[in-house]
Amino acid sequence: MATVKLKGNEVKLSGNEINVGDKAPEATVVATDLSEKKVGGAQEKVQMIVVVPSLDTPVCATETRKFNESAANIEGVDVTVVSMDLPFASKRFCSTEGVENLTVASDFRNKEFGEKYGVLIEEGPLAGILARAIFIIGKDGTVVYKQLVPEITEEPNYDEAIEAAKAAANK
Repeated sequence: MATVKLKGNEVKLSGNEINVGDKAPEATVVATDLSEKKVGGAQEKVQMIVVVPSLDTPVCATETRKFNESAANIEGVDVTVVSMDLPFASKRFCSTEGVENLTVASDFRNKEFGEKYGVLIEEGPLAGILARAIFIIGKDGTVVYKQLVPEITEEPNYDEAIEAAKAAANK
């Protein structure tokens, strides 16, 4: 099972590790309006799933704003940010930050996404929330890109993820 670090200390993740080439499992997350959204599996558009620990942290807030500006404009790509934040807090964040080009959703209800994608933090001070990661899923439901950020407190490689999403959308 993959591990990541929090301020240099190793953190164990639980769930099923998903890698490039694997079929992306379907999971249900909860949008800010409390509706359910299915992520993973085969869909009409390429999916970019941006996984963050909490929108209430500066790194996660910055990451969500950046993807709202850049990735949401890629034709043929559906962008969803997933955290464990309650939908009410996510809605407040989106209205305060002007995030309206992507879906912000929560895995709080069943922790289904975290378990199915192997990004649920199992131990330490952040136990029960999600590690920072990005998954890009082709229309056929296959994972074509994965970035598990090795240090939870650091931002992902935005350019690499955006290029991978563009490439998948142009196939």
